[in-house]
Amino acid sequence: MHEFVVAADNPLLELRGVHTHIGEYHILQGVDMCVPRSGLTVLLGRNGAGKSTTLRTIMNLWAASAGTIHFDGENIEAVQTPDIARRGIAFVPEDMGIFSDLSVQDNLRLASISGRLNHARLDWIFQLFPALKRFWLRPGGTLSGGQKQMVAIARAIIEPRKLLLIDEPTKGLAPSIVDNLAEALIELKTHDTTILLVEQNFNFVRSIGDHVAVMDDGRIIHSGSMATLSTDETLQETLLSLQA
Repeated sequence: MHEFVVAADNPLLELRGVHTHIGEYHILQGVDMCVPRSGLTVLLGRNGAGKSTTLRTIMNLWAASAGTIHFDGENIEAVQTPDIARRGIAFVPEDMGIFSDLSVQDNLRLASISGRLNHARLDWIFQLFPALKRFWLRPGGTLSGGQKQMVAIARAIIEPRKLLLIDEPTKGLAPSIVDNLAEALIELKTHDTTILLVEQNFNFVRSIGDHVAVMDDGRIIHSGSMATLSTDETLQETLLSLQA
């Protein structure tokens, strides 16, 4: 397939020639990707294409075996995960990663660098996810999937972040929760937060994404504006058929 690559001027995040091996498996096979500053970039692709591995490689949860990763002008592929987080990147994994035995309040307090909750920021998060206020003292393990996703994202944004990595947030969620999540992501974009979102639900991301990259077999095979992909049915048929 012809490879489409669109470079961004002064991107916030840039991957060049990134390879990742997990045991004997060669998952990422030369990923070239730019995430422009501000807005929401969507990483699309079928199961097993390497999307989650890309996010985990950015966070150095799985080490890149070759290539470079630059964040805000700094090379980070050899930086330890906690230090990457301190540079302003937050990661919401597919399994959400919340503490089941702790209350919503304690989950957010643990995610705060200072260990204290900023009440102004907390009020803003309650505006994004009003349900959290109702479940504030409830253990995370008793929440529904959609409520856990709210907690996971709230944990990631309890401190101001430059970049938010979110892996498959709509998986298994009811349509009403998906709509609420879309509204929250749109609001986040207005607060100087760049988002890289891994997703398979094209109908969900086509209305909220600004930029898109499509991955297959460990490589980026297309990158460009979401508006272009949303209006080009031939391109959609070519690229999105890979997700089947």
